[in-house]
Amino acid sequence: MPPSLSGDAASLAAPVRLSREAVYRAVWRWHFYAGLICLPFLILLSTTGALYLFKDEINAALFTRRFVVPASDRAPLGPDRLVYVASQAVPDATPLTYLDPAGPTAPAVVTLAKDGAKTLVTLDPRTGDVLGRVAADAEVMAVIRRLHSLSYFGRIANGLVEVVAGFLVVLVITGTYLWWPRGRSGGVVTVRGTPGRRVWWRDLHAVTGLVAGGGLLFLALTGLPWSIVWGQQLRAVSNAAGLGQPSALWAQVPVSRIPMGAALTTAGWALEDAPVPLSRPAPGQPIGLDRTAAILTERGMPAGYELALPVGGTGVYAAAAYPRDVTRQRMISLDQYTGQALVDVHFAEIGLVGRAIQWGIGLHKGEIFGRLNQLVMLAVCLACLLLSVTAGVMWWKRRPSGSLGIPPWPRAPGIVAGVTLLVLGLGALFPLTGAAILAMILLDCGGRALAGRIAA
Repeated sequence: MPPSLSGDAASLAAPVRLSREAVYRAVWRWHFYAGLICLPFLILLSTTGALYLFKDEINAALFTRRFVVPASDRAPLGPDRLVYVASQAVPDATPLTYLDPAGPTAPAVVTLAKDGAKTLVTLDPRTGDVLGRVAADAEVMAVIRRLHSLSYFGRIANGLVEVVAGFLVVLVITGTYLWWPRGRSGGVVTVRGTPGRRVWWRDLHAVTGLVAGGGLLFLALTGLPWSIVWGQQLRAVSNAAGLGQPSALWAQVPVSRIPMGAALTTAGWALEDAPVPLSRPAPGQPIGLDRTAAILTERGMPAGYELALPVGGTGVYAAAAYPRDVTRQRMISLDQYTGQALVDVHFAEIGLVGRAIQWGIGLHKGEIFGRLNQLVMLAVCLACLLLSVTAGVMWWKRRPSGSLGIPPWPRAPGIVAGVTLLVLGLGALFPLTGAAILAMILLDCGGRALAGRIAA
């Protein structure tokens, strides 16, 4: 009797073992595909992200003249005077925005436009001395930020960020399944072998993924709100549900068709699509920048705010503050003739989804919990680079000569179809990623069909 039971158990265990092996291989195939797509972007995003985390420190160290002014007891000049001086530095240019000094050693910055190009003029707020002049598109951190979002390469390339972010989610979930111990101890939290062996690189990749997977998933999800399809849909849905932009604040105010994001670089995710209000035409002259700055200070606007100058007779003085303390973010628009606050939005007035995303973006950029936030995000960026290196080395050591080394599908069509449908369902949460996965499935099926005909 016992031998019979043992034989029955063995006969039942074999199919289960084969089924698990088939699922593992199918998941591995999709993990390989996701990694193949993400790898070059992950290296770029991690490198540029790590640099941008320390933008203030880098600017202060490398471009000290433009970003650090001597502390002084001397009273600062008014914004009107500073904008006038900046305009003399770029003749025939139109002033667009004024950036208030964020601290006692911070400069004032005026953005001017001429012939379709923008120039940043940095000034000492106490003496009016011009500290530097640089094209807005050539400013180092602006270039790094545009590289990070891929907007440097155009709108289509910017859309790839959404594809990559979705695939990073697939990568983390499939990687977690591949890492799962299943009764083994090596390569779970320890690294076996030596660097000369592939298992050492495999274990280092797995253990690094275990530590960094959560951070990578967080970065992918908090980066998605900026994407051109998923992010815009999320914004539209949250606004319609009253969970994003506080549209009621604009209900009784005449507005333009210009979004806040076009007037201010610091509008923030929740408000960048909000319309810029309109001033009511009135006799007399605009109140001017000095009076505008005084009103903003009286209303408690945090230092370091960005102020857009009125455009035309119905333009407004639109200001936004984007301090590291998320709860102090603020947006105020003043009538250019009366100084009346047409819209004044505190962070607490933004909907729940908008506030959550602003918090997530702040953490993503290392701006909320000081140095600790920066260092944690830096560790995630470095871990992502290590994941990329170990993945490349593993592939190089495993690949057959003259072949791409794609893991083969298991000989279990049902399991392949099941895992593929799960991956497709996951990708469907992100439209552009879902479209890319569907295209990959069609290409893969077409390739297998062609290979089968050739073999026949």
